[in-house]
Amino acid sequence: MKLTRKKAVFLFQVVLIVTLSVLGWAATVSTRTLTSKTKSQKVTESQHARKRIHRLARSRAVRPRTSAAVRRSSIHRRRYYERFYTSSFAEDLTEGDVTAGEDAIVRRAAIDALGNMNGTVVAIEPTSGRVLAMVNQKLALSSGAQPCSTIKLSVALAALNEGLISKDTEVRLGGRSRMNLTDALAHSNNAYFEALGRQLGFEKVSYYAHQYGLGELAGYNIPREKLGTYPEEEISSKLGGVGKMCSFGEGISMTPLQLGALVSAIANGGTLYYLQHPVTPEEVADFQPMVKRHLDIAPLIPEISDGMAGAVSYGTARSVHLNFNEEEILGKTGTCSRAGTRFGWFASYANTDVGRIVVVVFLQGGRPTFGPKAAEVAGRMYRGLYDHNFFADKPLVPADTATTAKPEDTVH
Repeated sequence: MKLTRKKAVFLFQVVLIVTLSVLGWAATVSTRTLTSKTKSQKVTESQHARKRIHRLARSRAVRPRTSAAVRRSSIHRRRYYERFYTSSFAEDLTEGDVTAGEDAIVRRAAIDALGNMNGTVVAIEPTSGRVLAMVNQKLALSSGAQPCSTIKLSVALAALNEGLISKDTEVRLGGRSRMNLTDALAHSNNAYFEALGRQLGFEKVSYYAHQYGLGELAGYNIPREKLGTYPEEEISSKLGGVGKMCSFGEGISMTPLQLGALVSAIANGGTLYYLQHPVTPEEVADFQPMVKRHLDIAPLIPEISDGMAGAVSYGTARSVHLNFNEEEILGKTGTCSRAGTRFGWFASYANTDVGRIVVVVFLQGGRPTFGPKAAEVAGRMYRGLYDHNFFADKPLVPADTATTAKPEDTVH
């Protein structure tokens, strides 16, 4: 049977309606007789249908992944996991240590506190510079490591000496955020000390660092002691420049003895002693303190003491109180990593009515190693000292018995 044009158009519309009805879009199709006007309308509606199909397909593919899941997946892809190749634990740490001239109580407390952590503990009498105990002497006398945030003690003293700040001066950190020295030390705020470093400039930062003993031997005739390093010029801006030098100690290598000598000067009011490590009972009996130089920091010590005390009471070093609460401890932590090794520092002193002792803990290793862990080790050591009556009343070395060593007398 021969179909007329009108019947052919009608049959085509019926087929189209049935097809689109299955897809749920029959209502969008016109049943009027096609004319030159409705042909363009049909094309438009067909394109519209295809777009809706594509949107539906995309929405069904994405629907199972919620926005939270997408965010988690994105964070997971961006997260950087640092790889560490040094163990946080070690055996035979005391092998080769020379101990005949050390204080037996202090050494026992240091060994027990350190356990099998890969690190060293150095204990110093701040009123004389005598090293009371040095556990793992190979590491303690090595060329040192990046000081991390413990460099902030030197930077704080430099800024105070230059009159840039007092302990209550608030430094703008960006936006409306501000912080003073006490909280910046307690919480080890990097932005604060980067700002101080930029204001001071490299020349002044370097000058004060050398005054406080960085870049030179801390000990007097201590065999095997190696020298830390301090750059002769500001590190590259790509590495953070003087700001990173003042917040993380970037580009600097500091030894536990150098840090111990600086904290001893803070503890005793400003005298930088040569550290001496007696190796026989006879050397202990004949011990004489030797002054390297007097630092003009006595008026500044109260300005940084609150921050060091705050670090222990509510800041980065509060893990000290996991083991010890009987005496006031002031200190500064440091955490950073380099070349697959993480460093954990804690330098502190016990502020008691009958005397003071400086304790420096330096750890190296992987993820279990960081500044608060070093503070925890120090807390265990203070606990051991207290339990063995180390803080009991005893005679102190008079300050006026110290002699000033000549530069040519030192071993480099």
